Amino acid sequence: MDKLHLMTVFVAVAEEEGFAAAARRLAMSPPAVTRAIAALEARLSVKLLNRSTRFVRVTEAGQRYLEDARRIIADVEAADEATAGINAEPRGHLTVTAPVMFGKMFVMPGIVEYLQRYPAMDVSALFLDRVVNLLEEGVDVGVRIGELPDSSMKAIRVGQIHRVLCASPVYLQQHGTPANPDELSRHSIIAATGVTPMVEWRFAHAGQNMAVKVKPRLTVSSNDAAIVGSLAGLGISRLLSYQVGGYFDDGQLCRVMQTYETAPLPVHVVHREGRYANVKVRSFVDLIVAQLREKMLQR
Repeated sequence: MDKLHLMTVFVAVAEEEGFAAAARRLAMSPPAVTRAIAALEARLSVKLLNRSTRFVRVTEAGQRYLEDARRIIADVEAADEATAGINAEPRGHLTVTAPVMFGKMFVMPGIVEYLQRYPAMDVSALFLDRVVNLLEEGVDVGVRIGELPDSSMKAIRVGQIHRVLCASPVYLQQHGTPANPDELSRHSIIAATGVTPMVEWRFAHAGQNMAVKVKPRLTVSSNDAAIVGSLAGLGISRLLSYQVGGYFDDGQLCRVMQTYETAPLPVHVVHREGRYANVKVRSFVDLIVAQLREKMLQR
């Protein structure tokens, strides 16, 4: 018998904990299922299942084989789907996540183009300022800012961003430009963070890392609000370069203490597919990676 077929039968018996239930699941006769398991155990010279009149349970060797068999079957199915989908048009549902402002500014245009290009697709966009667990929350593709933990996710780097200090020209004219982190204590600070009396900002200079606690005059819960306060001349805020790059370009905001900025943060597109991404994921990833790389270069 075909090895993959025998594996499939074994997985069904192990998961259903019975030959009759596995036969129904596979649309096979119970004797055919029994013969398949016997053939597999004979081929491997290992007992995979303990049988009684009331239940079927995998042995210790069977449990290890079950895990490997599941992975092999999933890989084969994914390879078949990927190959069959090479010339197929994406269809179905896709869930995408990204940080709120980054998603609105850079990911949303890609989603719009994707939906215009593939009318059989629909997309759910989760723009959240928290790390979304793709596997647990059923998300297909995510954009991550910052270093990635070790994981089984496929990650494609598309660029990098900086944490930057910024203020309006009017504010700097009135209060002066700080030359180093110690001078921040004499300035009005806008903090986009949780409500707390003190905020710690980190800096790096000449190979040394440092942390400075500042007392915000204005504390807000969103980066958008911090930008509004900065544009109004209320003080110095710390944001991400992509959020304020346009304001630097048109002169509404100035970048402050650039030589004290910490190392840039990488930006990755991640997805939870294995070696073979299905056509809807692969087509979206290809589109968004190309778009983000172009936009990150412009930042």
